[in-house]
Parts: sequence; structure tokens; C-alpha cells
Amino acid sequence: MSIQWRKSTHSGGADDQHCVQLGRLAAGVGVRDSKDPDGVHLTLSGVQFDNLIAQLKQDTAG
Repeated sequence: MSIQWRKSTHSGGADDQHCVQLGRLAAGVGVRDSKDPDGVHLTLSGVQFDNLIAQLKQDTAG
């Protein structure tokens, strides 16, 4: 199965140092550093990914 990676719309910036890519996996969502596409990636279940996003939103809200 070929993973179709997409760059997060929140990645980038002036020097593009913070690049995250997401990919749909059979087991959930893959998360990887776009600067190292051949490196390892995290595999999160749908629930884990939702919890991660909720935590990130909470951390940046305050």
C-alpha cells in the first residue's frame, strides 16, 4: 500500500523548519517530518490523533 502524504497547512514559516506531513494508514494516521521522508513515522489510531489535535489546540489557545 502506497501512502499518500500531505503537508499540514500549519507547517512552514519563514524558514520552513517545522514541517509535518500526514498520511492515511490502515491502522490510523501516519505523522512524519517532511524533512526526513525516508525516516520513521508515528502511527496513531484515529482516537489518538484526535486527542493529539485537541491537546495541541488547548496548548496554543492560552
